[in-house]
Amino acid sequence: MVLALRSMSTAALDGLLDPLAFSLDASALRQIIEIRISPDLQERVDYFAKRANDGELTPDEDAENEALIDGADLITILKLKAQRLLAV
Repeated sequence: MVLALRSMSTAALDGLLDPLAFSLDASALRQIIEIRISPDLQERVDYFAKRANDGELTPDEDAENEALIDGADLITILKLKAQRLLAV
């Protein structure tokens, strides 16, 4: 399943993720902030970025690239929520 984050409004996404973020303790919030992608996955992201910039992505690569972008967006939003909750 590919997330459709780009088509989801900020308010809708916040409404979806807020209950999750508020249910986590400080330790879990810190772990979210520390999430990093593996070197292998970063290499894949870089590969797709180059092919996308060159206009050479196949339809399958484009779908995988979009899924990676959506996943990265979701993780970034969760990290920002975790940072805000820990700052309170």
